[in-house]
Order: sequence, then structure tokens, then C-alpha cells
Amino acid sequence: MSSGVETRAVPVGGGRELCLEIAGDPDGKPILVEPGEPMSRRLYGGWIADAEEKGIRLIGIDRPGYGGSTAQPGYTVASHAADVRVIADTLGYDRIGIWGISGGGPFALGCAALLPDLAVAIAAVASLAPYGTEGFDFYAGMGESNIEGFQLFFSDPEAARLDLRAGVEEILAATPEQFGADLEGLLSPADAEVLSGDLLRWLTETHQVALSPGDQGWWDDGAAKLTNWGFDLGEIRVPVKVWHGREDRFVPVQHGQWLAASIPGAESDISDRDGHLTMIGRVGEFHDWLLEHF
Repeated sequence: MSSGVETRAVPVGGGRELCLEIAGDPDGKPILVEPGEPMSRRLYGGWIADAEEKGIRLIGIDRPGYGGSTAQPGYTVASHAADVRVIADTLGYDRIGIWGISGGGPFALGCAALLPDLAVAIAAVASLAPYGTEGFDFYAGMGESNIEGFQLFFSDPEAARLDLRAGVEEILAATPEQFGADLEGLLSPADAEVLSGDLLRWLTETHQVALSPGDQGWWDDGAAKLTNWGFDLGEIRVPVKVWHGREDRFVPVQHGQWLAASIPGAESDISDRDGHLTMIGRVGEFHDWLLEHF
């Protein structure tokens, strides 16, 4: 059954609150979605339909500074896990499944490492790997605009912040067609094929919702992933599965391969046909896998 889509602000301490979007079966198994960067709590229609069909209570989240959530300059991937625990407690859940896509992947993995009593299983989808790992090529196969953004963060943080601020203004003013055109340099043929219609409209909307307060959330979200995550992937003991596509130019496939090799017992699904955005259409598989672990 469905009760529609609920938006809810949850106090998480220190005068902060995080904004959620909740949909699917009100009595279903709880699954938290950690969205990409810079994306918001807004749940894609196909995800909601899948949740209703399978008895899932689906929870989207605005990380700090995005959308309706209070900014928290200097937060880390590890500190976000404490917020997830408060959210689960507030909603009345003692066990939850979590999937994180793209820039949300590290935050999902943080829950795997730091909330083993809460997280039943974690799906890391097209996820970034940690930056600065010896012997790991972070940039190989990545689209030029992403490489430039990451490198500028390290070489000239002040210029990177100004660049981000300009990007926020551009995204907030963009039509879906303009937003799609701005992604062209990152699109593999697989991703270019799906970037239209409802998907393009939703992607534009979720970015605009995330960035509506300004650039602080985007800056903090990026910094959290490019600096020390605050936990050891080798200590993860909850079930993890990594999904990644070989046609991904946003976050190239070696990121998923490295994560799968570095997390004890991790399963992996490395797809020859998928890019980055095509993973949005495979959410039913992530849900099925997570449901097996409740």
C-alpha cells in the first residue's frame, strides 16, 4: 500500500536538522537512499513504485547543507553515520538497509563500517573510492570536467569554491535541456541514451532542490569525500555489494573494482553495458538484494 510522499525534518542534535523524503509501504522494510553529489532527498518515481510493490519504506535524505538540511561545515563521511543513527531511532527502526549512489556511496559505506548493529547490508552503486590511495589511479577514464573540479579542489581551494558557486547559479537557472547539455562531456553512449524525458527532468529537479540554499552543502559534501573518510574499509563486517558499469565516465569502473577488492567479503556486479546514469534504472536489483538481508 502507499500513503504518498512525505517530507519530514528530523532534529539530529546541535541545533541541526536533516530533511527526508519518505515513500513506499508505511509498514515496509526501511531502506535509506544516500544520493549522489549534488543531489537531494527527492526520490525518483520508479524507485517509489518499486518500493510500493516490494513492501519497502524508502527514505531519501538531504545531507547537511543540501535542500532542507542544516549546513554543517567540516562534517566527515564518518560523522554522517551518527546522523543516520539518529534518523533511524527517530523513525523507530533498529535495522535498515542502505544504498548509496555515486557521491553517496562513501556515506553508505561509512554506515557499514560504523553502524554494524543498525545496517543490515549496504549497496555501493557507481561509488567513488577514497582519494590518495597508493597505487590507485583515481582519474583514469574520468570525464574532463570532473577531473578539473577534483584537481582544482586540491590546487586552489579558493578558486574551486568560486567555481562551485558559479556552478550553483548555472544549475538553478537551467532548464532540463540545458542541464543535460552541460553533462555531455561526462556521458558515455550508454548514459547519453537514457538522459531524456522523466529521468532528465528528475535529475534537474533533484540538483536544484539540493542547491537551493546555495553552495555550502555542495562544498562540504565534496570535501568530506576527498579528505579522510574517518574509518577503515577493511574493518567492515556487514554484507556489502558493489555495482559499477564499465561505461561510467563520472566515476570510472576502477573505483568500484577497488572497493570490491578492499572490503572483506564484498560481492560485486561489474557490468559491461552500464554507465553511471543507467544505474538509476537498476534500483529494483539493489532493493531485492537488500531485502534478502532483513
